[in-house]
Amino acid sequence: MPASPRVPFEYAIVRVVPRVERGECLNAGVILVCRPRRYLGARIALDRARLQALAETIEEIEAQLALIPRVCAGDPAAGPIARLTLSERWHWLSAPSSTIVQPSPVHTGLCDDPESELEDLFNDLVLLPPPDDAERSVSSRAGDIRSEPHCGCRRHD
Repeated sequence: MPASPRVPFEYAIVRVVPRVERGECLNAGVILVCRPRRYLGARIALDRARLQALAETIEEIEAQLALIPRVCAGDPAAGPIARLTLSERWHWLSAPSSTIVQPSPVHTGLCDDPESELEDLFNDLVLLPPPDDAERSVSSRAGDIRSEPHCGCRRHD
């Protein structure tokens, strides 16, 4: 049986920006769309301890983040946006925003399986590495200066 062809996908990182004027943000999730496979999914995880260092109240932020996977899934109870088509939901979720919960610019790629790609991106861009790996990662990147924007995932290193 031949392997399934790689298909294009797009993704945005979900960022929490409690105070825009300070320029601080916390990656809280990833939204991925793969139109050829009719897939729209999101993984969300909020590091409450890290967010509490930046924001005074986080309950509203948690409620907003909890809606994202439900909107992706088309859950009618998630509101009118969740009832839109897959492409319309993606565009609504990935549109630039100046709210506390914001999507990053959209990135693109090719994948075999959108669900496993979402999991990989989530692990690379949202979850923190174990403490010993984090220390090693920081020391190995010391002096690594890039002249162009970098999304931060291990795929482009």
